[in-house]
Amino acid sequence: MMESGPMTGPVPTDGTADGAHPRSADLSGVPAKPNPAEAKGEIDGTFWRRFTFRRPLAALILQRLGLSVGLLFAVSLMISGGIEALPGDFATTYLGQSATPQAVENIRKDLGLDKPWSERYLSWLGGAVQGDFGTSWASKNSVGEQIGKRLGNSLFLAFFAAIVSVPLAVGLGMLAVQFRNRLPDKIINVVSLAAISLPEFFVGYLLIMFFAVKFGVATFPATVYDSMSLTERLSAIALPVATLVLVVLAHMMRMTRAAILNVMSSAYVETAELKGLGMFRIIARHAAPNAVAPVINVIALNLAYLVVGVVVVEVVFVYPGMGQYMVDAVTVRDMPVVQACGLIFAAFYIFLNMAADIIAILANPRLRHPR
Repeated sequence: MMESGPMTGPVPTDGTADGAHPRSADLSGVPAKPNPAEAKGEIDGTFWRRFTFRRPLAALILQRLGLSVGLLFAVSLMISGGIEALPGDFATTYLGQSATPQAVENIRKDLGLDKPWSERYLSWLGGAVQGDFGTSWASKNSVGEQIGKRLGNSLFLAFFAAIVSVPLAVGLGMLAVQFRNRLPDKIINVVSLAAISLPEFFVGYLLIMFFAVKFGVATFPATVYDSMSLTERLSAIALPVATLVLVVLAHMMRMTRAAILNVMSSAYVETAELKGLGMFRIIARHAAPNAVAPVINVIALNLAYLVVGVVVVEVVFVYPGMGQYMVDAVTVRDMPVVQACGLIFAAFYIFLNMAADIIAILANPRLRHPR
């Protein structure tokens, strides 16, 4: 009678002895808690990946925010380096060609221009992070206080240009879709192409010539001050607002039209048409909400232009805003003012684009829940 040998099974691969339980499970079969050191190392190595998997929307927003801050730092570096590379300096411009070398050297020493560029940039950047943009070399006034007054005027101008241009652009875009390839659509396209082709300074001079000089129904120059009433302010900025509206309206309108037309070929739009719904109702309730992401991006870009691109318009209409302040500072090489204005313009442009990205993510389920 043969004796049966011991039963054999798979050889353990986790390093445990025969008959011992693996360390990953106890006798009941419930997985045991991992080693704290191992767990810590695993979390350190995959924290961002886990966070991205569990909170994809928050991860995307944090990525956009980090990129925006990094880009703003790069822009500040480029602005400071660009100003440093310009020929000449403030001391020579301020004192004139007849200034003695000793006087120029004294001015440079008082303003810290004898220090290395990197040291001056880091000192300015440290103050800018805290909201201190230094003192104007030309006027000896605080740059922050001067910018506060001028920035309010620029935002006032951009705000009223936006509340006129954005609804008008979206409405005209929807109207062009409703009457596509017909007379209203063709008229809107021709007028928008003409408006895009004309630079803002030319549009501004045309408006001045006709409405301020020839007909005398508008105010020029567009001067505003603290004691003016709201009605007087609106009357003063009528021509600059009209110029900005004409410049940004065409681009927003054409992009709105293109985005809605791209959605009009969808199956649910065809279903709505088969149900007998009116064309405008289909556009307003079904097509436009699904085309909101590209429209928001275009609107944000143009809103950024309304703040950043007012430089030319403010100079044309002699409007006391940030753009006029920056141009005056460039002519005399007032570096603290130029750096502060450039950084604020860049901040508006970058963060408005970031806001557009975030809103587009919130409005698009495919971006909210990426695979």
